[in-house]
Amino acid sequence: MKNIQPLAPPPNSKHEHLTHPKYRADIDGLRAIAVLSVVFFHAFPYWLKGGFIGVDIFFVISGFLISTIIFENLDKGTFSFSEFYARRINRIFPALILVLIACFAFGWFALLADEYKQLGKHIAAGAGFISNFVFWNESGYFDNAAETKPLLHLWTLGIEEQFYIVWPLLLWAAWKRKFNLLSLTLVITTLSFALNIKGLHSDAVATFYSPQTRFWELLIGSTLAYVTLYKPNLLATKKQKLNTYLNAIIYAPSSQSNDNTLRNIQAIIGATLIGIGLLLITKEHHFPGTWALLPTLGAVLIISAGSQAWLNRVILSNRILVWFGLISFPLYLWHWPLLSFARIVESETPARNIRIAAVVISILLAWLTYKFIEKPIRFGKFGNLKTKILAVLMVIVGSAGYSTYKIEHLDSISMKIEDNIAQLSWPESLNHSSECISKFGSIYSQYCLITNISQAPEIILVGDSNANHLFNGLSKNLYGKNILNIGRGACPPLLGVSTRLTEGEMNYQVTVKPALDLAVSTNTVSTVILSMMGSGYINGKRNFDGGLFDLYSLDDTSSNNKGVIFESGMRKTLQFLTSANKKVIFVVSTPRFNFNPAKCINRPFRLIRSKTNELCRMSRQDFERDAKSYRDLVFNVLKDYPSVKVFDTAKDLCDENYCYAKKDEKILYRDNVHLSLFGSDLIAQGLVKVINAK
Repeated sequence: MKNIQPLAPPPNSKHEHLTHPKYRADIDGLRAIAVLSVVFFHAFPYWLKGGFIGVDIFFVISGFLISTIIFENLDKGTFSFSEFYARRINRIFPALILVLIACFAFGWFALLADEYKQLGKHIAAGAGFISNFVFWNESGYFDNAAETKPLLHLWTLGIEEQFYIVWPLLLWAAWKRKFNLLSLTLVITTLSFALNIKGLHSDAVATFYSPQTRFWELLIGSTLAYVTLYKPNLLATKKQKLNTYLNAIIYAPSSQSNDNTLRNIQAIIGATLIGIGLLLITKEHHFPGTWALLPTLGAVLIISAGSQAWLNRVILSNRILVWFGLISFPLYLWHWPLLSFARIVESETPARNIRIAAVVISILLAWLTYKFIEKPIRFGKFGNLKTKILAVLMVIVGSAGYSTYKIEHLDSISMKIEDNIAQLSWPESLNHSSECISKFGSIYSQYCLITNISQAPEIILVGDSNANHLFNGLSKNLYGKNILNIGRGACPPLLGVSTRLTEGEMNYQVTVKPALDLAVSTNTVSTVILSMMGSGYINGKRNFDGGLFDLYSLDDTSSNNKGVIFESGMRKTLQFLTSANKKVIFVVSTPRFNFNPAKCINRPFRLIRSKTNELCRMSRQDFERDAKSYRDLVFNVLKDYPSVKVFDTAKDLCDENYCYAKKDEKILYRDNVHLSLFGSDLIAQGLVKVINAK
């Protein structure tokens, strides 16, 4: 294979400027398809379930264009790191800084204090182009909904910028040593793709956000760039024969041969692959994985077909699509914050008209940003000065965001309007303590609390997060008793049963047997309280709107009936504890609300006042519909264990008509499934009566 050889002057020469590939309107049209798919998916996810694959199309385009610049300029000896990164700054920073500042300003008025602190962290991450790592670390059982993170979409920018840092340096080093750049590109692409496939089965979240499992998508574009520049005649003879054969099939013998037949078919196949991806891929699929080949290979086929292919020339080069392609970057930046802030201030999915308005406004803002911010800075005078100013501004914005995140006591405008943010807070100290973990074991690193570390426990509270949210109230209301809370999120306290939130995540059963063994073997323990998010395990969903639980049996791997698995585990556990002469209290799990109780806090920018917000309640009928399978199963099993005490939380949270997330102006839930501090206190008062009953 031909290697790129250096030509004088050497890299970083000040005598030449970076050359750029010839402008192609069809690539802007492809950008438009990508960004509109993403925007449509975010605004109307049930209408275009695979719209998020537009990001993968962006990756291919970025890899192709950036690598074309690098390859060409290395070949000519005109590559300059300073100029390359200066152009990246002038291209990316203006719109990004504007959006970050806008989010920072609006958040001051619209967000609650903890939300604003989180926004500060995300602004710092966005300014530092490490959003993918931050969201990767945040993603987990207690992570708040993605829709309430206005800068979540910047994870893609993090991936691209990390690629822009690593790839030019790697290519330049390989070029200096006269390595074959195509071979290098193919090897790294293959390794990245292999890590992507492997990662889905070990850590799906990391695979989604990490650069090493995403770089292959950009590198596919890089491979295309190299082949386009230096191997244009690759398989040319076979292509010509195939083109002639296709002409013979498609056209009449008397017609003139069309040299673009193969290109046309190639572009149509590429568009078909993307179309299939948009229609078939959903967020429930393990992604990226092999599914990402549909949009990436589709984009490669379309780009490589060239600007003369009919689809590229007529459809993608259409003025409307080209216009959307030109504003695609600011449109991508603006659309998600608008939709996310609307979601936050409404505390629910905004009405369709609000979402339509958000999309229209984002298009307008994107055009204004492109016309009055992006273009003047990219193509105007004083380029070096503007680059330095932009870099300084980005540092200032990032520092401001980080400082906001680190402030302990923050008085936002919304806090001054209504000082009830404490009702939704749940400090990490209410989940575990280092002393407890040190004494009882690191396997309880998520939930481990004890009222008196110097004494042996008398009551053990075992379970998942729905056990943990009871401890704070019990510790305040149960006087003179030493309570130990141990467990793990998404881990029901049932013998022989385990869960995975998604395929590949750890087996949570590792904490259950040791916890129950501890309860049985500790002589001072008289009472064992079992609590869990019951409906989630039976229904297979953590919340009303998603978050899958995969409940499975460790004893009978062939069984996939969640109800049968749950019942078997419940019976084994009750038998194990009652046989040890322990007093067992089974807590029937709290109702799961079909809205986020955060909406019960009046926000200054709420767009629509709803009755749910005013009353903060859910119909008893909705509760019964969600919990029926779980409650029927639990009460049926408990009939066979008369010595087991039962505490039904619904009796304190519901009446005949409604279940309440707010009582006496106090919000009882911090999200739709977990009690707040006030809710924990309320429920504990009833639970204490059961504990003290003889």
